Amino acid sequence: MSNPSRPGEHAVEASVTIERSVADVYDFYRDLENLPRFLGDVTAIERVDPATFRWTIVGPLGIQLKSVIRLTEERTSELIRYETTGPPGLRARWTVWFTEVGPGSTEVREVLEMPLGRLGHAALVLVGKPPAAEVAANLRRLKQLLETGEVTDTAHAVRGKFGTAA
Repeated sequence: MSNPSRPGEHAVEASVTIERSVADVYDFYRDLENLPRFLGDVTAIERVDPATFRWTIVGPLGIQLKSVIRLTEERTSELIRYETTGPPGLRARWTVWFTEVGPGSTEVREVLEMPLGRLGHAALVLVGKPPAAEVAANLRRLKQLLETGEVTDTAHAVRGKFGTAA
């Protein structure tokens, strides 16, 4: 079994420090219906039940994709894990840690494990969706939103979602 605190061989990781309390950052993120406010390709989330959500994602070439996401683990003000549903080898998994790094300051560390390992990673890069860059951009937007109330970073986002994309 792999170490759950470190990313696997075919995972990507990014982190950001947000000048807000752990409780504030965790509570905002834990309301998964907030995710479209900073995730670059997620345009809508519908709650099915307390742990299941339907996501609408804009993929390569503007194709709209639907996905069902299931919350698999949560530790208040510490950790959130969620994943797509489907066959085990085809699931994307996210783990997000929340750590106090100073008074009113929180480090958010996210690990994305892609479906199909190296092949899935390569396919995303080929269609212009490099996973490491997307995870980092999403966290930068989360920081902007929680610190300033607005998102200006348009990197790796659906064109026009957060204003005018460059």
